[in-house]
Amino acid sequence: MAVTWNVRQLDRQLKDGDKSDVVLTVHWLATDSEVDGDNKYNGYVYGSASLAPPGDSFTPYSDISEEQAVTWAKAALGDDQVADAEKSVENQIDQQKNPTNAEGVPW
Repeated sequence: MAVTWNVRQLDRQLKDGDKSDVVLTVHWLATDSEVDGDNKYNGYVYGSASLAPPGDSFTPYSDISEEQAVTWAKAALGDDQVADAEKSVENQIDQQKNPTNAEGVPW
């Protein structure tokens, strides 16, 4: 399994001193899926990461790639939170494949 990270939205401040369109928050989605015969299992975690002020390394909004925004989000989250998100996705899929609870009625 390999968790895929995507960006759903970037929140930005339109004007910050001499800079325009400064990204403040990255809203991200981490997903994975697994197919086993006719069964497909999915897991996901959605979250957001607040970014530090850009300083001298400012990237204009129009030049930001999704890959860069994911890198920023992961850096802001830190290794432990990234690992926790990916483990949660993995656990969701494992729970679907090997359920420990069930619903229904006996009739």
